[in-house]
This record gives sequence, structure tokens and C-alpha cells, in this order.
Amino acid sequence: MAAFISRALTEEACAVDVAPDGRAGLELARAYDYDAIVLDLMLPYVDGLSLCKQLRAAGKKTPVLVVSARDMVADRVCGLDAGADDYLTKPFAIEELLARLRALGRRQDGAPAVLRVGDLQLDPATRTARRAARAIALTSREYALLEYLMRRSGTIVTRTMIAEHVWDCTFDYGSNVVDVYVKHLRDKIDQPGTPTFIQAVRGAGYVLRDPHAADAES
Repeated sequence: MAAFISRALTEEACAVDVAPDGRAGLELARAYDYDAIVLDLMLPYVDGLSLCKQLRAAGKKTPVLVVSARDMVADRVCGLDAGADDYLTKPFAIEELLARLRALGRRQDGAPAVLRVGDLQLDPATRTARRAARAIALTSREYALLEYLMRRSGTIVTRTMIAEHVWDCTFDYGSNVVDVYVKHLRDKIDQPGTPTFIQAVRGAGYVLRDPHAADAES
């Protein structure tokens, strides 16, 4: 089941870490700032309910989607009372799991269903991007990077923050792959001779903002 969900999420341009048991999952959840956690209740060493309670007690607010074969009302109540944000019973369609994760993401950051910055827009449901009337063809990784930047538009994000959300925990932090992918995105989004949406902030990282709005303000 973990391999199936991981493969489906990877195909949806998500960076995925898989924990083999509750103890490892708790360590990962404490160490990294995940956008969401898919949590099975029947885990070795530390069960899912205990894991969720410990995360909430530690102040972690990461959205948690529980997946479980326990389908009684009392089971769902226990999961939600333990701190889970949603509860999905097995068996389930992977499309529903993906839709619930998208909904948790919107609920977490208050983002609309379609992300817009100036005339740049991205639809997470269809994984399509447009600049005005022009469609933008993106690879899975480019899409993931653009979605991360657009959800945090106007906010400076470091290369480490980008790597942790767009790549998995095996990412080589000594590489320049983040800068390479940012250049790929700029080449696809920006028109020749026009200001760029993705701006480098010296010594800090990158920020995505509407360059035309910045010009108007100045």
C-alpha cells in the first residue's frame, strides 16, 4: 500500500518520503516540514494514533490524512480526536486520496483552487499552467517547483526549503539542481525582454511575485 501511494503521489509531481514504521515516521515528521502526512494506523513500534498525538503535542501542525481499514464511526472519531485532519477508509480510489490531499493543502494555506499571480495561473486539479492565454508545458518536477513557489508568492524561500518540498530526503544539498530548475521555469514562463516572475534574492533564495505589480508600485 505504501509503495502504491508513493508511486501515485510521485506521478502527481509530489516529493515523497516513505517511513517503514511508526518510529521512523515520527522521526521524519519531526525533522522535516512536510506539506501533508498520509498515515496508516497499523504501524510497528509506534501506532498511527500515538504518532499523531505525539506530533500535535510537539506543536506540529502538518495536515494528517489517516488511511485505515477501520471503518466504524468510533474509529474515525478516535482518529480525528487524535489530531488527524481527515480520515479515509480502505479500500479507496487513489483519485479520492489525491483530491483529499489537495483539499487539505487549500485548507492549510487558504489558497484558492486555482493559483494566480498576475497573469500566471496554475490549476493543481488538472496540473496545467498558463501565462495569459499561453499554455506552459512543464515536467513533473518543474510543476512541483512552480506550485511551491506560487503557494508562497511574495515570500522569500531558501534553496533548502525548496529542496525539502520538491525533492525527497535523498536530495544532495551540495548540488545546484534547484538553480537549474529555476532557470528552466524562467525560460518557460517569462517572455523575452520582460521582467521575471521568479527573482533571486542574494544570499537568501528566491521569491515569486508579479513583476508588473512591482513595476507599478515603483
